[in-house]
Parts: sequence; C-alpha cells; structure tokens
Amino acid sequence: MNSDLDKLQPYPFEKLNQLKSEVTPCSDYSPIALSIGEPKHASPSFVLEELTKQLGKLSIYPSTKGIPELRKSICDWLTSRFELAPTSLDPEQHVLPVNGTREAIFSLTQAVVDRLVSSHNQAEQPPLVVCPNPFYQIYEGASFLAGAEPHFLPCLPENHYIPDFDAVQPEVWQRCQLLFLCSPGNPTGAVIPSDALQKLILLADEHDFIIASDECYSEIYCDESQAPIGLLQACAEMNRNDYKRCVVFHSLSKRSNLPGLRSGFVAGDANIMAQFLRYRTYHGCAMPIQHQLASIAAWGDEKHVIENRSFYREKFATVIPILNEVMNTEQTDASFYLWLETPIRDDLFAQQLFQQKHVTVLPGRYLSRTVNGVNPGENRVRLALVAPLEECIDAAERIRDFVKSLKD
Repeated sequence: MNSDLDKLQPYPFEKLNQLKSEVTPCSDYSPIALSIGEPKHASPSFVLEELTKQLGKLSIYPSTKGIPELRKSICDWLTSRFELAPTSLDPEQHVLPVNGTREAIFSLTQAVVDRLVSSHNQAEQPPLVVCPNPFYQIYEGASFLAGAEPHFLPCLPENHYIPDFDAVQPEVWQRCQLLFLCSPGNPTGAVIPSDALQKLILLADEHDFIIASDECYSEIYCDESQAPIGLLQACAEMNRNDYKRCVVFHSLSKRSNLPGLRSGFVAGDANIMAQFLRYRTYHGCAMPIQHQLASIAAWGDEKHVIENRSFYREKFATVIPILNEVMNTEQTDASFYLWLETPIRDDLFAQQLFQQKHVTVLPGRYLSRTVNGVNPGENRVRLALVAPLEECIDAAERIRDFVKSLKD
C-alpha cells in the first residue's frame, strides 16, 4: 500500500460521528443538521428537465475534454461574471469540465506536483503545497498523496481571516510548488481582495509556483453590488490575459443547488490545462453527456442564482440577531457559513449541543491543524445555514438557549 496513506487523518465528519456516538440526543427535539455544507434549496426545475430529457445519452461514452458547447458556456459565464477580456478564454485551451471540484482539486495536485524536484536551498526536502488553515481537507490529503508536504497559513480574525501572506518566509515560497487559495473561505467566508491576489501572482512569477483558487462559494454573497473577486479577474486587472500559473475551480453544487450533479470546471493557464487533460485522460473521470447538457442550462441562467442568494440573505438576517443575544456573531463576506466563537472547547460545545438540543454543528478543530502552538479552529464551530429557514431559526434559538445555560 502507498505509505503516504498513513499520513491521512480521519475526515472531519468521521470525527464528528465518533463525537456524537458518545452521547444520546434529547428526544424532546427533532434533529437539525448544520454541520455539512450540502445545499437544501430546490434544484432548478429547468436543469432537472434537461437532465431527464437527455437520459438517452447514457449510451454514449463521454470524452474527458467535454463537449464544445459546455466549454463555451463556461467561458461565457467566466467572462461575464469576472469581467475578463473578450475572447481571452479559449474553450479549446483554458477550460476543463470536472465531476465536482473535490475530485479536481485532488487530481490537479497529483498532476502538478513534481516530487523529484528539490528546492535549491532545501535539498532533499519534499516540495510544499501552501494552504490556508482552517482548510478544505482535500488540500492536505492531496498534498500528502502527491508526495508533497502541506504548509499551513493561519486565517485569524486580526487579519479578517485571510492568511498573512506577507509574513511567509522566502524559503517557503522557494519550496512551494502549489498555493491553494479558498476565496470565499470555507469556513470563514472571507474574500481575498484584488491587491492581495495580484501580489501573489507576482510571487508565483518570482518563485515559479502555481496558484489554485477554490472559488466554489463565489456565487453565495450578501451584497448584490459586491460580488467576490476571483483569481482570473485579478489577472485581467493586471492585463495578464494568458492567466499564467493561475487556475480556478468552480462548481454548480452551491451556486445552483446541484451537489448531486457532480458538475464543475477548472479554468486558467493553457499549459497547465493541457497537461491536466493529459492526466485526466488516464484518470478516467469524464463527465456524463447528460450531465454536461444539464450543466449548460445551469451556467446560462442567473435568475435562479440571484433567487438562491436571497434565501441565504434572509437566513443570515434572521439567525444572526438571535445568536447575537449570547454570542458575538459576525456577518461573513460570502458563503453560507457562520464561524462562531464558543464559550467552551469547540468539540465539547458541539457534543453537548447535540446531546441537549439535537443540533449538529462542526467543531472548528476538525477543520484545522495546530502549527507553532496555534490552532485557528479551536473554540470555534462552523454552522452551515443550508436547512430551511424555519429550521435555521429553530436551531439558532436552541443554540441561544444552550449558551445561556452554560452561563447560568
């Protein structure tokens, strides 16, 4: 077996299931799950109709590159959404459809990390994959299994939950082969501003690493006039229309409430995309034709996305005042998460809340690692406001009452 498998920690939800198994929830309450970021709003009916209409395509082997119509629809959406230069994205060179960004984040890491290359200054040390902390766990697992070492940058409130990139030592950038960004952040909802993205692009030039920006929450934001910026948009603002060393990940899961469709894409530097296509041809992960055709319908419509945002906006507006009665609850820049500070250890908070109020939240320490004695997830829990509004209100009231009981 691959010895790097031994480096993998249990997935956060495995840890959560173990934590919950140690207690029995109060039967006075119905269960409410705010632990997993699985959208519960209705999927767009027109996408489901298109999917059903195309079931006859099950008899066709899909190509790894995807059909031209899907790649064009993705390029059109990216160009419009992120104000890119017209025709700067070529559907033949800059875009690849993927079966959800989870598998793409993992496979891209395997494709781009060169485990045989040592840093000039750190001979025989493994390459680094630099990640935010807390983080989407695939970044860590993909790094280890590619023969790299994850290097975590804390996302702390004093820096608006954005890594302090200026504090990173030059030798770290020198060993870095891949930098993962998550903007809007999971679990913090923080958006990395354009000036920071542009500085990172210049650092990538200087030290020759790739920037991979996970932007799966980019379409869930509170202010319609303040759409989160993306990495390709930062490139465009620098007139770097070749998007060199930059790739982005996007998905229909959160944007369109289609997590089961497993439809997303990777876009950016044509040279990276060419090699990634080569890898994926052997990886065996082509998107089914009927899913591609349904995806075209989804990427081509914004009305359902605007409506979706309004649902989350209503939840934030209703839930935050309830929680603010007992906790300092900050409105995030984007995403559908709340990143709450807890009055007791986060794992104990989650366990006791489940036991007493039958509400499930995710302990922050399960999403982060301790580096230099600091774990940014300690004494925090992540709430995913994905349940129906009434359930979110009910859960917030139960959390409020639970926190009050801790203070009594």
